[in-house]
Amino acid sequence: MRASAAAIIVAAGPGTRLEAGAPKAFVELAGIPLVVHSLRGLLSAPSIESAVVVVAPHSVADARRILERHGPWRCSVIVTAGGAERPDSVRRGLDVTGAAELIAIHDAARPFVSADAVEAAVAAAARHGAAIVGAPATDTVKQVHPDGWIESTPPRRQLWLAQTPQVFRAELIRAAHGQASPSNDVTDDAMLVEQLGARVYVVPGNPENRKITTPEDLRWAEWMVTRPPGPR
Repeated sequence: MRASAAAIIVAAGPGTRLEAGAPKAFVELAGIPLVVHSLRGLLSAPSIESAVVVVAPHSVADARRILERHGPWRCSVIVTAGGAERPDSVRRGLDVTGAAELIAIHDAARPFVSADAVEAAVAAAARHGAAIVGAPATDTVKQVHPDGWIESTPPRRQLWLAQTPQVFRAELIRAAHGQASPSNDVTDDAMLVEQLGARVYVVPGNPENRKITTPEDLRWAEWMVTRPPGPR
């Protein structure tokens, strides 16, 4: 039987580094907000068939109107308000995902996620309990002391760059967030699950599944959606 999941799109960040003067998820890319691109990408995967929760900035009504304008959507899309930090926003999303057995958590700032990557992560989480999309590191990575000197060079073959979606059994991700202490060091949900002692598996993502963080990233994304069709 094919696994299925609900989803949370984390869209409440201010996007300060993007320098766009608006919450990052609602900055337009070729006339369409980033969050809409991300929602379309998630829903291109058949396994996302329960509700999708969009965790938005403080203006929930505005976010709901934007999503309705770009719909209709093939499953229920729920909008709820985010929190002060990313883990707070995810917890608010978890409160309204319903009874789904699997929950996929995705960054609104990753507008080019592929259906294949989503399907692979959902299938791996159904087997193992927790799985994320990632990409093998292509550069040599150095662990650097605060004073600026290299402490170690981890073997590159063991290093992956974490992406989203990150998919978990519902009881596991709820337990991970339930035991988490407030910390600005938590950068993704897999970290919290790792702290429970659970194994998190990694599946390869698509190369374009890049997080839009800086003005340079946004220029690259504009090129991606406006370039002439042809081989990639």
